[in-house]
Amino acid sequence: MASNKTPSKTPPSGIYVPVPTFFARTSASDYNATSPPLDLETQTAHSLFLLRGGVRGLVILGSTGEAIHITPSERSSLLSSQRSELDKAGFSDRPIIAGTATQNILETIAQIAADKEAGAEYAMVLSPGYFASAASQEGIAKWFEAVADEAVLPVMIYHYPGVTNGLNILPETFERLAAHKNIVGCKLSHGDIPDHTLIAASPKIDPGAFKVFSGLGQNLLPVLTVGGQGAIDGLAGIYPRVVVRLYQLYMDSSAKGTTKKDIDEMRALQFRICQGERIVAKWGAVGIKEAIARLWGFGDKEGARLPLQGGLQGGDAEWAKFKEVHEGLKALEESLEKGQPLPLR
Repeated sequence: MASNKTPSKTPPSGIYVPVPTFFARTSASDYNATSPPLDLETQTAHSLFLLRGGVRGLVILGSTGEAIHITPSERSSLLSSQRSELDKAGFSDRPIIAGTATQNILETIAQIAADKEAGAEYAMVLSPGYFASAASQEGIAKWFEAVADEAVLPVMIYHYPGVTNGLNILPETFERLAAHKNIVGCKLSHGDIPDHTLIAASPKIDPGAFKVFSGLGQNLLPVLTVGGQGAIDGLAGIYPRVVVRLYQLYMDSSAKGTTKKDIDEMRALQFRICQGERIVAKWGAVGIKEAIARLWGFGDKEGARLPLQGGLQGGDAEWAKFKEVHEGLKALEESLEKGQPLPLR
């Protein structure tokens, strides 16, 4: 049982990646079209690519990771393998946040316990949206409080109306939940900047005890300006250095004083990120995997589990709609890796 007397440790501020779960390539001998097995070798290679690119930690088994398509034994294997490989590579200080997406309080608590055993440091808990039209704010608050009371990991609230039947959690409910000693932050996967502001800048919320992360990189700069402490962003799974650069530039300029050059670069980076996010907004995990496979060679762009079908519908013709933007972002990523001037114009 989590103690309500001692506050749980908050996740470090910064950029996190909700990583895709990689499955066996279609050419692999053990490939199964109905339920392709995990590809832990590619999973590790991609994780290390991200951490070397400066991301602060990984969210494993979130929406991008197809958590709802993964068995309990696979969850354990995925989490434990990544924690072990990250530690071996010298990234023991980078936290793993494990996503949960169940509707049942006891099942969520049990899943969090298993995730801790497998190596996770935080639990990112999706709001219960099956009965969204009938759920009250009081009921939502009590659900999260019941989970957090018993959870053996610090809890982050995952608010994603797009996958929870439009369930809305009001800023006032976040103010209440932020007071719980074992609820340490939230991921807001929606474009409502006023709600981000009402939570991140609320005088009733201690930002040292409850951190607000945007779930959308296209929100990053505006959310940072109102007190957000980073992002858990799918595009950072393709271009970690680009998204980290925007975050770090804002943090550095806030500390030393912002110059016009800083503003121009932040504006240009946010523009490029917004362009890149279009494939994520349209295609979700499938689009992210397509870009990662085409641009960096990780995994198979056909790699997803039913009912998702891997590969963009329309194939090369659909990719062509995004290709120019993403080749430009890849050039930015490579320039940052080499320490070269950024080709922002």
